[in-house]
Formats: sequence, C-alpha cells, structure tokens
Amino acid sequence: MSDLFVEINESNWDAEVVQSETPVLLDFWAPWCMPCKALEPTIVGLAEIYAGRVKFGKVNVDQNPAVAGRFGVRGIPHLQLMRGDVRVGVLSARTRTRLMVELDALLA
Repeated sequence: MSDLFVEINESNWDAEVVQSETPVLLDFWAPWCMPCKALEPTIVGLAEIYAGRVKFGKVNVDQNPAVAGRFGVRGIPHLQLMRGDVRVGVLSARTRTRLMVELDALLA
C-alpha cells in the first residue's frame, strides 16, 4: 500500500477516522476486485492532489466486513468522505476530474 494511504480497520477506526483533524476519504475495496484495481491510479492521483487537506484510507471489505456493513456498502469500489464519525457523502464518479468536482463540493 502506498504511503499516501492509511489502512483502515475496526481496531484503528477511532484513531484514524473519528479523531482525524482532516476529512477522510475511504476507499472500500478488495484485492480480487478488478474495478477497484482500475480505479487505483485515479485514487493515487487524488491523494497526491489533496495531500494535507484530506486523509485517504483504504478499507479491505473482506478483512473488515463490520466497517463496510456499518455504512451499508453493498458494492465496490465504494468511496465516501467522512468528518469524524459522520459520512459527509458518497462519491460516485470514476474519473479524476469528476471525482475532484464531487470532492470539492463535499469539502466546501
């Protein structure tokens, strides 16, 4: 996993998400998910652009079904922005430009 991302799981949820001073973009994924792998370069690009303003976290749904279940994640890839323990919004676009538009709107 890149240095741009924090692996999020049940044990570090409070420290990495709830207590984060910056909003956290969660990428729910699985290693077998081809659409997740296809989206990865786009997410890396976003993490570079928003470094310092947004924390990027990866949630492996196979290893953390309770975290995925808490937010009703039914399909992956699934991107959502968190402020503390509150989901601010779900990002549905799949291109970097459109994801930036969605993310900027949620950060405003």
